[in-house]
Amino acid sequence: MGNSKSNTSKFISELPKNMFSGFVVSLIALPLGLGLALASEAPPISGVIASIVGGIVVSIFGGSNVTITGPGNGLVVVLLGAITILADGNMYQGYIFTLAAIICSGVLMIIIGQLRLGTLSDFFPSSAIQGMLAAIGISIFAKQFHVMLANTSIKGDTLSMLADIPTSISVLFTPEYSDIVIAAVVGVSSLFIMVFYGKIRNKYFQLVPAPMWIVLIAIGLSYYYEFFSTEAYPISASLLVQIPNEVFSSFPRPDFSLLLDMKFIGVVVSITLISTIESLLSIKAVDKLDPLKRRSNVNKDLTALGIASIVSGFVGGLNVVTVIARSSVNVNNGGSNRSSNFFHSVFLILFVVLFQDQLRRIPLTALAAILVYTGYKLAAPKNLKDVAKIGKEQLLIFSATVIATITTNLITGILVGILTTILIHFVLNKSIMFFVRNLFKPNVLMFKEEINDNYFVSIKNFSSFMNYTKLKKKLDTIPENEDAVVDFSLCDFVDYTVQESLIGYQETFKRKGGSFEITGLDIHGASSEHPLAVRSLIPFSKKLKVGPKSNLTKRQFDLQQIADDFSWNYDPKKDENVLALSDFVFFKIKKVSYLNNAIFDQRDVFRISDVVFSEGEFIARSLVRTTVLTIKLNKEIPKFTLDKEGLLEFVYKFAGFKDVTIQGHPDFSKRFYLLGEDTENIRSFFTDEIVLFFESNPYYHIECNGQSLLLMRKERLASIKEIKALLDYGTRLEKIISGTQYDEIVLKTPKIKT
Repeated sequence: MGNSKSNTSKFISELPKNMFSGFVVSLIALPLGLGLALASEAPPISGVIASIVGGIVVSIFGGSNVTITGPGNGLVVVLLGAITILADGNMYQGYIFTLAAIICSGVLMIIIGQLRLGTLSDFFPSSAIQGMLAAIGISIFAKQFHVMLANTSIKGDTLSMLADIPTSISVLFTPEYSDIVIAAVVGVSSLFIMVFYGKIRNKYFQLVPAPMWIVLIAIGLSYYYEFFSTEAYPISASLLVQIPNEVFSSFPRPDFSLLLDMKFIGVVVSITLISTIESLLSIKAVDKLDPLKRRSNVNKDLTALGIASIVSGFVGGLNVVTVIARSSVNVNNGGSNRSSNFFHSVFLILFVVLFQDQLRRIPLTALAAILVYTGYKLAAPKNLKDVAKIGKEQLLIFSATVIATITTNLITGILVGILTTILIHFVLNKSIMFFVRNLFKPNVLMFKEEINDNYFVSIKNFSSFMNYTKLKKKLDTIPENEDAVVDFSLCDFVDYTVQESLIGYQETFKRKGGSFEITGLDIHGASSEHPLAVRSLIPFSKKLKVGPKSNLTKRQFDLQQIADDFSWNYDPKKDENVLALSDFVFFKIKKVSYLNNAIFDQRDVFRISDVVFSEGEFIARSLVRTTVLTIKLNKEIPKFTLDKEGLLEFVYKFAGFKDVTIQGHPDFSKRFYLLGEDTENIRSFFTDEIVLFFESNPYYHIECNGQSLLLMRKERLASIKEIKALLDYGTRLEKIISGTQYDEIVLKTPKIKT
């Protein structure tokens, strides 16, 4: 009861800042809503209606916290195609057919949400999705560039409109078209405002978003000609926003007569698919921005978006999706809960009711400029460059998706992207059967380790967008304030989509106070120098001549940072000189293959390395990777093995090995198993100070061969957090055992937060 009152009080106290944030968002949503509707060949007010309905419905029924809803960029191409083809060129009839399709799409989104199919977005390769968004951007740019130059006569597909751009530019210099020059100047000027807005570092100027500056200046120009100029307003009525006199008095009726037509069904599927993908991607991105680090209920949000799309369709609005740009503005202006989405709708209603005359003064060229900039951002050359850095195969996936989407449609484009990704995976692994054989096998093992209560997740065979949901379901059960280690040592192939998704988990766990670390990727070949490049045990990286340190994994970069913090050295390369480990009992009957990822000080007293070794032979042979710390001592001490008392140690006892007890420390003898031949010297060596150190610190498996110590904890690769703890433990233990001979090294060691 008290908690409920506290939440209510907090909600009320935060209303002012959410109201302000909603107002700022509405300043962007108004011109964008008008522009996106115009780009779709729908009535301009339909985009604003979608924003109003979305804000009200989703703020009540949604499962997210700081997202803003309304018409989205991704649907422009689909809606434009639907309005154009469903009625064979009759734009108004196509519009009311499209309203029916939007309503049907809303029903499908409700079903998707209720069936908890929000994970559908995980089945799409990242590069294919980026290619789809780039293709949408190119299509928006191609159409709206002509409108920005006041040329509304050019029609056709994306490629033909791109080819006609020089024509629209040349028209401006033709005398018979001088009447459109002012409108084109308004459009080009608006584009300049969008481009250079961010470079003006004035806090008062920045209070008004760039799209609203464009609207205000355009409306101001209209009033200038009306009250201060002797000349008539030079922009024709056909190039101004058209809004009905009574916006909310009569709504168009959706036409369901094509309900069973295949073209209509295709439109419904396209709207549903793109709406779902765009919304899920936006929700994920906005969750990362949320200052309170909350995670949205995506299935509940999809249901709410479906309800909103149905309502919007019945009142003449476009479909409703979650939009990343407006959501980002909401967070940046202090939005903290769903009420900011509601207030953004309220302000839009006020704008439409109170400023209808002003809205009719906005030139279409100004709104088109906003969309030209939006399209460019989606398809900017920088995006292509970033994809190419990840790998040549990602560039191929991206390009195939873009070309297929532009030349056909969005559904075909994303399917081509998926098929291209699968084909490339087959080629990289030189085997189709590898994927077919392992696709439906459980490839994820997760358990909570007794020591330190870490969650350990091991992935076998392959990990790609095709089976990522298996891994995601396991990861989603781990509390984000705990420590998790995800190990790919037993995985032959890891694709870019999986690695990109795991970066999101790392960021979330870090914000919530936990840690999420990825190990086992450094043994794989990489397709490029990028940290998230496709990783495979087939060493295709050699063909690309990738340098030894140019394609380090994130874990290796972190290891390099640890070495730098210590002023020590780091070497990621394989080292097959493993003789030093053969003197330790643990490795006596094990075949050590190599060491890598070594961190060591200038005198090589301390050396921490990943070790790859095998146990057993033939069919019983298994490959194991672990992390060990070796410490060279400045004096000879007795040989011993120290470990936590447990089942294995009881087996040692039955096999004839005797546990060395330390007089005066019964608790130590109960908790630890101490093994060694020279019993008296071992007892003399284990002074009160050393015993107290072991009793008051975490457990490690410790061995001494007389001249060196070996420390390790688990037969798996250690996480960065565990490596820091191991180094801290080892440096303190060495100081106790060896006196102060290496104080200069220890003193240079920074304090490690474990």
